Amino acid sequence: MNKFLLTILFFSFLFFNSCSYKPESVSRIRIKGSDTMLLLTNYLAEEYMKQNPYVSIYVEGGGTASGIKALSKGEVEISTASRSLMGEEIKIIADKFGSLGMSFLIAKDALSIYVNEKNKVRDFTLQQLKDIYTCKITNWKELGGADKPIVPFVRTPNSGTYLYFKDHILLGEEYCFSVQVEITTENIIEQVESNVNAIGYGGIGFKGDFVSAKINGIEASEENVRNDKYPISRYLHFYTLNLPTGEVKKFIDWILSPEGQKIIKQVGYVPLWERPF
Repeated sequence: MNKFLLTILFFSFLFFNSCSYKPESVSRIRIKGSDTMLLLTNYLAEEYMKQNPYVSIYVEGGGTASGIKALSKGEVEISTASRSLMGEEIKIIADKFGSLGMSFLIAKDALSIYVNEKNKVRDFTLQQLKDIYTCKITNWKELGGADKPIVPFVRTPNSGTYLYFKDHILLGEEYCFSVQVEITTENIIEQVESNVNAIGYGGIGFKGDFVSAKINGIEASEENVRNDKYPISRYLHFYTLNLPTGEVKKFIDWILSPEGQKIIKQVGYVPLWERPF
């Protein structure tokens, strides 16, 4: 067999094998919602994709309400939420998809109360927090601090944390006129770090140069949050339209496994059980 024929056979072999080769398909999971859970969900997604290279997970924040809205439009597979679904949200999903949606508790969180490191007031009652955010208490001296006006910060109304605080601390009352709104928890932390008179709140997993104040003398520690001793503890949710299947189910199952719960602890949130690994 001459060299010319061998060359033709060799390239023919390459051609037919390249045509018959089919790369493994990539599964896509789209996630949108809670800014409180954004950092956590990104960590979970990155680790899962390392172990499962044929899964692409796209994570976006924007607030709990925007995530639930995207889920109700079928734009995402998972909505992350720092609160439970509201009645009107459930109705929209039920009317459109014939389902009430599925909720998965993935971790526990606490609403930490952020104060400046130079602020001497580091312990609040629930009533005092309510009075601050409804403008009944407006000066730090009323709480044993300096004679300076209190500057309270909150998230936007699109935030699940904003609504959770309103429901559980303000007991449904409206935030008062002096409250200043920031888009993200990171922005609130920046304000508290730079202003000794500021106060804000956000998830337990956020870090910074601030003091996480006690509530009724109880600190927002992992143990106190898990045992519901800290007064402002809550669950973090994944929502899907229906009972998940395929890669979405595998991803959620992995998060609930000891391996996934270990990552939740490493990021600074509270795993669902005491010894996740």
